[in-house]
Amino acid sequence: VLSTAENPDPTTLLSFSPANDIPPITTIGEFDKEFNVEAKKLWYLAGPAIFTSLNQYSLGAVTQVFAGHVSTIALAAFSVENSVFAGFSFGIMLGMGSALETLCGQAFGAGKLSMLGVYLQRSWVILNVTALILTLLYIFAAPILASIGQTPEISSAAGVFSIYMIPQIFAKFLQSQSKIMVMAAISAVALVLHVPLTWFVMEKLKWGMAGLAVVLNGSWWFIEVAQLVYIFSGTCGEAWSGLSWEAFHNLWGFVRLSLASAVMLCLEVCISSRTLHLHEHFGMDRHGCNWMNTAVSVRVSNELGANHPRTAKFSLVVAVITSTLIGVVVSTVLLIFRNRYPSLFVGDEDVIILVKELTPILALSIVISNVQPVLSGVAVGAGWQAVVAYVNIACYYLFGIPFGLLLGYKLDFGVKGIWCGMLTGTVVQTIVLTWMICRTNWDKEVAMADHRIREWEGEVSEIEQLLN
Repeated sequence: VLSTAENPDPTTLLSFSPANDIPPITTIGEFDKEFNVEAKKLWYLAGPAIFTSLNQYSLGAVTQVFAGHVSTIALAAFSVENSVFAGFSFGIMLGMGSALETLCGQAFGAGKLSMLGVYLQRSWVILNVTALILTLLYIFAAPILASIGQTPEISSAAGVFSIYMIPQIFAKFLQSQSKIMVMAAISAVALVLHVPLTWFVMEKLKWGMAGLAVVLNGSWWFIEVAQLVYIFSGTCGEAWSGLSWEAFHNLWGFVRLSLASAVMLCLEVCISSRTLHLHEHFGMDRHGCNWMNTAVSVRVSNELGANHPRTAKFSLVVAVITSTLIGVVVSTVLLIFRNRYPSLFVGDEDVIILVKELTPILALSIVISNVQPVLSGVAVGAGWQAVVAYVNIACYYLFGIPFGLLLGYKLDFGVKGIWCGMLTGTVVQTIVLTWMICRTNWDKEVAMADHRIREWEGEVSEIEQLLN
């Protein structure tokens, strides 16, 4: 988002002429050549994104390990807060921030660097207001959990811990907006500091759950303050020219696009939380290939802004092929070792048998979960958030969840039925998104991006065009 702060890389060497678009590919040799070029550009973005994601996930994982040493109730409370409330809130915040991937990505592709800082500040205003609203969810966490059937002990403990974690909402609002290489370095430092600090607070100071919240909040705030220092240091070139009152102009149009982005992403996050609640003893968090979502979103938006329709389309093809191959390899390994790997994680024989039975579904889930984020990333890069939000509502909430409940409870398939229902919803969503992309006129998408870019300096209705 904040371009030009480092030396030129494969993702910034864009030319704004259609003559520099990749030529039509007619032979296998040409396909292989262009595939290698595009794969390098995608992995330049995806590699640091993977590293960043692992570091940030590890912050919660380390905290969860120490919570388990406090008590079983403390572990359950942290798991519920982290999976349900933090997951839902982060989905909302990340979705609201993903509007920048469309607007700033296309502006950067077109060379309109001066607009990037304005859009970034505009998102700060919107995301801080969103964070204030989400604090109500944390404040009333205990009664909310009790109302949906959680045990009183866990509801009470999770409610207290959720209040401790309120600062985390505000700390995360900038996370989805920083440069990926900078974010990777900052997140690594945060993790290195987080582990010994957590140990010191828990083992030496004996602060309990309050101590865990203090350190985890501190780690997230360290990440965000470090990003702000980087932004304000002047290393971002033309992309950051200082604070501007333009950040408060046309906020409603920006809010509309941000809401569409939030609904699109949060519906997917909620599916994970809903599955965990329906069968709390067998919950699986989705930590699939969202890194490729980020990479393909940046590539598509940049190339559309640079007037390169064939390159934008080919970037999608490369991302889908790469993610599918990775998913197939991982799934094949699981199927080959399905009789061995369960015992590495659990010792209960009944659980081992259940995991063996569910491994084929897990393998299919991995393949689908590798492809679906790529298609969603294309939607963000092209500005289709509102349409995809409707697709998610239909596929997940009108089809996937009801079908899962039918299989799991009415037909007595249990966990396998619930999982199959959710997976079916994801499959339907993937099919619909694939159909949409296959029917896309990429030349028209470039024209729409160009129309928005030419209106940006006038700030008349560029965002409204995205919503039409």
